[in-house]
Amino acid sequence: MSPAVPLRTRSCLLAASLLVPLSAASQAPAASGAYPAKPIRIIVPFAPGGPNDVLARLVGGKLTEAWGQPVLIDNRGGAGGTIGAEAGARAPADGYTLTMGGSSNLTVAPALYPKLSYNPLKDFLPVSNVARVPYLLVINPRVPAKTVKELVAIARAKPGYLNYGSSGVGSMSSLAAEWFNAVAGTRVVHIPFKGTAPALTELMVGSVDLMMADMGLALAQVRAGKMRAIAVTTPRRSAGAPDIPTVAESGLPGFELSPWFGIVGPAGMPREIIERLNREINNALKSADLLKRFADLGYEPAYGTAEQFAAEIRKDIELYSRVVQKAGIKAEL
Repeated sequence: MSPAVPLRTRSCLLAASLLVPLSAASQAPAASGAYPAKPIRIIVPFAPGGPNDVLARLVGGKLTEAWGQPVLIDNRGGAGGTIGAEAGARAPADGYTLTMGGSSNLTVAPALYPKLSYNPLKDFLPVSNVARVPYLLVINPRVPAKTVKELVAIARAKPGYLNYGSSGVGSMSSLAAEWFNAVAGTRVVHIPFKGTAPALTELMVGSVDLMMADMGLALAQVRAGKMRAIAVTTPRRSAGAPDIPTVAESGLPGFELSPWFGIVGPAGMPREIIERLNREINNALKSADLLKRFADLGYEPAYGTAEQFAAEIRKDIELYSRVVQKAGIKAEL
């Protein structure tokens, strides 16, 4: 019997291959008895109400329907999703504790935190990507800007006058805003929160001027007139809001971010469990009711194998390392 793959490493080697832990998983012993034989826990590394949380509950509900075992959501927000991710990395590798990972804590964090307490490439096994989530650049209606060009003009004229909210230091929303600062040549001040929902609440009441926010949460508030959407971060306009231009076409060519969220498990999880979870999650993503829910939120389902998800994580680690370096973004845990 092969020895178990270590649950944690203290270094963050960006060039390491995800295929190694996947191979190790295939040699791990299968869990005793039929899986799942008891409730499954999904760690959500952000506060309730954000895209991680919404997607975990949607996927969890489908797994419960398919298997008859409860799927429990465990919200552990803070530090850009790294606190919850570390808890997921340290969990037993038996398939009963999973993590709803995202671009922020699996691909951005290695570039931001030299002393990161987990290694996304070594301490996790990709199970299945779940969704790609467009982000909107939204502003409080009192900010007198209706386009990206107008916003940039205000920010350049008064450096440090405007602020932006995020779901935490090191989160995708903070990275997107800092990348915007770098590309636009502006200085908009960061106000971090422990999740997307509390940041959006403060934007609506006027304590925050602008935010790069998950479309699924922001769009309803935009339509209600509580905030104004002036651009979307994806390379193409979103089918969920085709009238909103991209940041790139609004005067900042080269700006694009396409965050995703997916399920990962601790290193050493049996291969057969990964395959069963991947198969069931992909089935869920093709169900009519979940597809309608995704369409309502502006999310794009992300089908594929665990290996394809692994390749995407590896590719994005390299991408965001370049973004963080070019933007000069720094953060400390």
